[in-house]
Amino acid sequence: MDFINTEQLLWVKIRTAEILPLHRYESPMAPNLPIFQETAVEAFPMAIVGFAVAFSVAKVYSVKHDYTIDGNQELIAFGVSNIFGASFKSFAASTALSRSAVQESTGGKTQVAGLISALIVMIVTLAIGFLLEPLPKSVLGAVVIVNLKSMLMQVREIPYLWRRDKPDCVVWLATCVAAVLLGLDLGLAAGLGVELLSVVLRVQFPRCSVLANIKGTDVYKDRKDFINIYEPDGVMIFRIPSPLFFANIEFFRSKLLEALGFNPLRVLRKRNKALRRIRRLLKKGCLQWTSEGFLNTSFGPIADSKEEENIKELDLPTDFKDLPARINWNAELPANIVVPRVDIHSLVLDFAAVSFLDISALKGLKTVLKELIRIEVMVYIVACDPYVLQKLHDCCFFDDEVQSSMFFLTLHDAMLHILEKHPEATERKADFGKVITTVTVHQLCGSLRSRDKTPQTRF
Repeated sequence: MDFINTEQLLWVKIRTAEILPLHRYESPMAPNLPIFQETAVEAFPMAIVGFAVAFSVAKVYSVKHDYTIDGNQELIAFGVSNIFGASFKSFAASTALSRSAVQESTGGKTQVAGLISALIVMIVTLAIGFLLEPLPKSVLGAVVIVNLKSMLMQVREIPYLWRRDKPDCVVWLATCVAAVLLGLDLGLAAGLGVELLSVVLRVQFPRCSVLANIKGTDVYKDRKDFINIYEPDGVMIFRIPSPLFFANIEFFRSKLLEALGFNPLRVLRKRNKALRRIRRLLKKGCLQWTSEGFLNTSFGPIADSKEEENIKELDLPTDFKDLPARINWNAELPANIVVPRVDIHSLVLDFAAVSFLDISALKGLKTVLKELIRIEVMVYIVACDPYVLQKLHDCCFFDDEVQSSMFFLTLHDAMLHILEKHPEATERKADFGKVITTVTVHQLCGSLRSRDKTPQTRF
């Protein structure tokens, strides 16, 4: 009796296994709206990760087969497919890396291949899925690994990527390790975080450089990379290849001062201290102005004054109104007064790569410019983006000290203007060819002033 009941039960199970798969797919139904509130938090990161994985896989094959993809089209396709599939209680649709690799390796290129793949999957799930159930998972894993062989072998490119671009190599390694240890969703999020961190670090610490003219041309490159270059005396060209914002404005200032070799604020304070002392000595009669300069009329050593210093007054522009003449700060000063020497009379800032400035960077830039102008270093800004220039006007960046005439359209225009104002900066012993050019500068009203150079300029 027990044998007969067991046999009948086994027969029922076999017949049930044959019949049930034919009714495995659910009939369409309307979405359950109360569930939205409970699943919204989990659904949002799932959608982001699913689309990111799909788009990254699509980009891999688009590069391999040389075609373009549209991110909006991909997003709309996934949205429509998920809305349709949700009516049948399906899983959320995304890209299967293994199936994509199988289809690509077998030569599938059009939507017909996807349709055939979908039909095969439907047949397997409805009719022959129970035959695959006894297979070990290692067999299925082997099928996936064989089709992913080309992607897994990209590990061999790590040394090449490290030599070419170390930040990108770090992002690649971090994403790969995180995906293996944490799973694809968390690994992708970790890789995205590392990538964003690398972008922030690159923008925050850009590679600033000092440019020089390639002899006989109007081309200016990093002076570290070339030998046959021309640098006029007293002129420096500084380039920052990054937008200026609150995170890197101090880095920009430190790199600029490092290139200049002096701190303009310190020089300004030293000069104002020297002026204060010269005025005091003139008032006491210890100094006297002659046609040859200041004359020390005191027979003994002149002691330093111990008066309290007002730091705010030391930061103001130097004022020569009550002195008999302007002081040449690079010449020898009387009464053993020592002021740091400044050998640069013109500084050119290349803003070709500065796409935007925020308010913090704008204030910091204006402070640096004022400090340089107050120690008689003329500053010129070249190749500035019109959007940035308009923002400077809107933010009242210009005043009596920082004027819009410092902006030039090109770097070569600014150099020609400087060489006209300081002809002594031009090398006289060498002939570096002749360049005919047009000088163009920005006016306060935003228009351009063009000045044709009819004589040939010797470089």
